[in-house]
Amino acid sequence: MPLVSTGELVSAAAADGRGIAAFNVITLEHAEAIAAGAEQAGEPAILQISENAVKFHGGQVSAIAAAAAAVAQASSAQLALHLDHVVSVRLLRSADDEGFSSVMFDASKLPYDENVRATADAVRWGHERGIWIEAELGKVGGKEGEAPLDAHAPGVRTDPAEAAAYVAATGVDALAVAVGSSHAMTERTAALDHALVAHLRDAVPVPLVLHGSSGVPDEEIRRAVASGMVKINVGTALNTAFTAAVRAFLETDPQSVDPRKYLAPAREAMAGTVAGFLQTISLRTISG
Repeated sequence: MPLVSTGELVSAAAADGRGIAAFNVITLEHAEAIAAGAEQAGEPAILQISENAVKFHGGQVSAIAAAAAAVAQASSAQLALHLDHVVSVRLLRSADDEGFSSVMFDASKLPYDENVRATADAVRWGHERGIWIEAELGKVGGKEGEAPLDAHAPGVRTDPAEAAAYVAATGVDALAVAVGSSHAMTERTAALDHALVAHLRDAVPVPLVLHGSSGVPDEEIRRAVASGMVKINVGTALNTAFTAAVRAFLETDPQSVDPRKYLAPAREAMAGTVAGFLQTISLRTISG
């Protein structure tokens, strides 16, 4: 099936009052697992490649983007390709040539006024090319290389009034907000501020995005979607499933040197994780 645009998938989910899941791609197996999980669930999904993943691939986005796009186009599921947590303007401006329909431009570490200016420039550039732009306001900690961040510390969470002003000043198409989740959590123990989600939904005229969803329990995700969260980002949960499957295989067959033998169960484990999140996020039940 041809690639679908991220904006189309997010808009459809918002109109239906459901969520749309975005899963991080690091390897070809990640992309294949996301497609397989989406097919199993009968739900659309977004394949997203972060700037950190691009760095893992030697700073070159072309090969992993082409691989993810090829997997998506061979799938029967509706899938979009998104470039995530982009700090580099050079990488941002490669999005159009590399087949991405959307970019999360991350200027959240900059002072507010600089964040607004940089993001507004990214939006102008993107909209001239039909590229949907997501941004972040607030502090969703836990990214690699960052100091640990208390998601409940004063000043961390996104302020609704500031969010409304930020969206108006930048023209972004979606806003990632800090409401109690954190990146890179390996246990699903995060507690979200659902009242804040609802206030942000009422204050901001664009879809809300939840980063760090791997650490959020199913019921918390369901409540967040019901309160107005739309795009739900999942990364670490796939890596946890992948690594656990590889470890389990090598513990039973420590002499194996053929990566296909442990990558196959790892890919299958990730596909199951994808299907499970899609079941939760869509607020529908997987049949079969």
